[in-house]
Amino acid sequence: MAYYVMEEMPDIHKTGERVLYPRFAMIDQVSTEQLARNVSESSGFNVGDIIGIVKQLAIEMSHQMAEGRSVKLDDIGTFTPALMLRTGKEREEAGEKAKHRNAQSIVVGKVNFRVDMSLVYRINGRCLLERAPWKTRRSSQKYAPEQRLALAVKYLESHSFLTVSEYQQLTGLLRTTATNELKEWAALPDSGIDTAGRGAHRVYVKKG
Repeated sequence: MAYYVMEEMPDIHKTGERVLYPRFAMIDQVSTEQLARNVSESSGFNVGDIIGIVKQLAIEMSHQMAEGRSVKLDDIGTFTPALMLRTGKEREEAGEKAKHRNAQSIVVGKVNFRVDMSLVYRINGRCLLERAPWKTRRSSQKYAPEQRLALAVKYLESHSFLTVSEYQQLTGLLRTTATNELKEWAALPDSGIDTAGRGAHRVYVKKG
């Protein structure tokens, strides 16, 4: 059984109306070790061997992506590395006489993931949903979505990056809402905000 909550999110179409979206009420996170134990119980493979294979797979994936390849894991999805300028480096200008960036100014900023739909279908086939019996705390409504975006853009004019915690302090949003809203802003091409890093190290930067 999985729980869900309905959470208010900014309307990306900017109609001004309140928009509610269903969201998983995540109550836990499964570690690599626990996954390995579960796989071991259902398959007979040794837990240590499974963990070792996962670690080696991560190393080999990093090697392949470092050479500019995407990595497709059947029934899971495709991982594609994406480049960005190092923090503090100005964007390259067009034209023959314009100043160009060299390779030392460019880094892998994130890895994009496109899920294999067979994984989505498998999750749906096993997912039994029930509305969470608890109510979510409401985030502060002190600022409208466009005002919060303006606060984030202004912050990035004087700081090299913005974290979710800092965005919470700026806007008064709860962490989940702040995280989801920053992702929404980064996905919009004209928001002025982009992402750098991944997972727990993901931060938000000024779009070049």
